[in-house]
Amino acid sequence: MIRTFKYRLYPTRKQINSLEFQFEGHRFLYNQALSQKKDTYQQAGVGITCFSQIQELIPKFRKEVNNIHFCNHHSLQQTIRRLDKAFNAFFRRVEAGEKPGFPRFKSKDRFNIIHYSPFGNGCQIKENRLYLQNIGCIKVKWHRPIDGEIRTLYIRRRNDKWYVLFVVDTEPFILPKTGMDVGIDVGLTTFATLSDDIEIENPRFYRTSEKRIAKANRRFSRRKKGSRRRRKARILLAKIYEVVTNKRLNFFHQITNVLVQNYDGFAVENLNVTSMIKSGHLSKSIFDAGWSSFLRILKAKAESAGRWYEEVDPRGTSQICSKCGAVVKKSLAIRQHNCPNCGLSIDRDLNAAINILARTEPSWRGAVSLAEARS
Repeated sequence: MIRTFKYRLYPTRKQINSLEFQFEGHRFLYNQALSQKKDTYQQAGVGITCFSQIQELIPKFRKEVNNIHFCNHHSLQQTIRRLDKAFNAFFRRVEAGEKPGFPRFKSKDRFNIIHYSPFGNGCQIKENRLYLQNIGCIKVKWHRPIDGEIRTLYIRRRNDKWYVLFVVDTEPFILPKTGMDVGIDVGLTTFATLSDDIEIENPRFYRTSEKRIAKANRRFSRRKKGSRRRRKARILLAKIYEVVTNKRLNFFHQITNVLVQNYDGFAVENLNVTSMIKSGHLSKSIFDAGWSSFLRILKAKAESAGRWYEEVDPRGTSQICSKCGAVVKKSLAIRQHNCPNCGLSIDRDLNAAINILARTEPSWRGAVSLAEARS
């Protein structure tokens, strides 16, 4: 399976200048390739292939543009392939009836990643440091070992910090069976409720940082456009958002690690978060909860550990009684499920989590669910 290992880089001032010099070369090539695609289509009514642009533009600009000549040849090819993927994604969304944005020219602040592929061509690990062609050996913070065979890597710039992302082909690490399966109902009052009556509190990382974000936003809006002070204010604002994101991801990784260690399988709701965030008064809270990221991380860790993971239809999970199956209508404000048919009285999120687990394929479940035990 494919995994990504991310590490912080600590380049010297000279290496930072060389990295920025290369990033500018890649950005120039990306914009020139985009311009050629647009002009060719407007003039001739036909597109131009990725292979044609690689054959034409890279040899041309390596002779004419100094910072492109300074870049690794294969990484330049990946930059043009990146543009081609953007166009393919654009046309795929058009065919699906969506409203996609056309690929746009990249400013310096919007071009922050370059791709080295394959690993070993212009990039390798030397003496516990990362070697990049025409840059040298860069200090890396190895906070964990790389497990598997490195296929490719990315160099990323974010808020004046530098990172390397290794894409690795690794074997799954199968965990021993626990004999327990669980249904998970995500929410806003509590972050998640498990079918065995365990609640995970909602940390609300964005809500707790709103005052700092608002203050940094006001500072940024007062600065003159194009000035150095505005750039500093933008980076300060971005760093606050980065702290919120990192806290949220750290929370997700800690929770999913505990879940994967203790359960054999997971039943979750197949949520359409994109539609849910259009409901005005709940959109900020849904964004803050980060359900999609949480479920994506849980799915990846479950597959890596040999656990099963299934998404079920969420309709009616809160309204249907988990004991007798009767439909008990209630609004979102009512937090308790009280069934007049069988007398069951439990938290509505717990009732939903039990129903979610019950909707999975029986072949998945290796343990008796709480809903079966109640009946």
